[in-house]
Amino acid sequence: MTNSFTHPEFKTELPGPNVRALLARDHEVISPSYTRGYPFAIDRGRGAWVWDIDDNRFLDLTAGIAVTNLGHCHPKVNAAIHEQVDKFLHMSGTDFYYRLQVETAEALARITPGDGQKLVFFTNSGTESIEAAMKLARRHTQRPKIMAFIGSFHGRTYGSMTLSSSKPIHREGFGPLVEGVHHVPYGAPIESYYDSLFRYVDPKEFAAVFVEPMQGEGGYVLPPEGWMQSLRAFCDEHGILLVADEVQSGMGRTGQFFAMDHYGVVPDITCIAKGIANGLPLGAIVAKAEVMDWPSGSHANTFGGNPVACAAAMAVIQTIEEEGLLQNALNMGDRLQTGLKQLAQEHETIKEVRGLGLMVGAEMQDPATGGHAKKLRDHITDVAYEEGLLILGAGPSTIRFLPPINVSAAEVDLSLDLFAHALNRAERDKGYA
Repeated sequence: MTNSFTHPEFKTELPGPNVRALLARDHEVISPSYTRGYPFAIDRGRGAWVWDIDDNRFLDLTAGIAVTNLGHCHPKVNAAIHEQVDKFLHMSGTDFYYRLQVETAEALARITPGDGQKLVFFTNSGTESIEAAMKLARRHTQRPKIMAFIGSFHGRTYGSMTLSSSKPIHREGFGPLVEGVHHVPYGAPIESYYDSLFRYVDPKEFAAVFVEPMQGEGGYVLPPEGWMQSLRAFCDEHGILLVADEVQSGMGRTGQFFAMDHYGVVPDITCIAKGIANGLPLGAIVAKAEVMDWPSGSHANTFGGNPVACAAAMAVIQTIEEEGLLQNALNMGDRLQTGLKQLAQEHETIKEVRGLGLMVGAEMQDPATGGHAKKLRDHITDVAYEEGLLILGAGPSTIRFLPPINVSAAEVDLSLDLFAHALNRAERDKGYA
């Protein structure tokens, strides 16, 4: 999917009159719990490009937060959606049968890490996938406790919120939370957990360890080399299920279908959502068959595995494979990281560039202290919007770059140019230049 656009284009001031009017209406009816930064209001999108409701054109490096992995309105995905819409929109897959649910489950079982038989439970979102995995882990092991990691993010419903610890605001005022969840430092030596958590809790009480292959909302943090393999060995030693939260990192985002493949580690349960259907609400957990042993009636939902969303998911998987997009994600991710690291050599405000494939973060810092630079980070994203580039923050002071995995080299290079302009402007504004 290619576009001939070479630069953003503005037809009004930013934000334009239509956007300003919509923001005023939004303020009157939409929940204040949402976190909006700059005032972008989308009208339409094609590939990596989006237009606001004043017809201003932007280069989008958010992909709806790793959702539109094939870009906006990919023709093969849209065609699959339209074809299914004319057949039927819904027939609850928990009570009846339909071909697309089976085909999508077969495809997910094939592309997720590990061999052997796997079973699939469909959901509508990432947090539902996490909740389902929590229920399954406790039911299968008959153990009460779950281990998660400091800096993690797994969702905003009660179970997933309890597992999360990336920002205080996510949990503030919502207690009491789910019992039995314990947090330890992400990426710390496994032996250190015996000196802290396991001094007072027996590992045999734990049903599961929930882990992100690369922490997302925590700031795009990668674990040390060999750590994930050690975590797998620890789980095996104590009969604990390893649950991989691939909600943000899955579906080709990192240059593998799932990021755990970078480590050669097979989880017992894989949690999926976001990019699976390129914008339609769909999620799933894929588990080893011997683990997904809950009886009929123990868990279900009405909309999980919706046929229109499954049609989109099948088109996503087929397109990734047919167009070689895993390799493109690796190649363009290398190109993006190389460009950002060159900028880091020129700008002391960039502390580190890290990532896998096209899940890339640039951590900002105050050069004088080496500490976080949240205000600078937030100002950079605001100025980037004014330059025609859409990017978002993650963690205390990281900027995340999430182009579609079929992004072109020209679009990556343009994004680097736009980001460099925004960085220079923001540094001057904040007194770093």
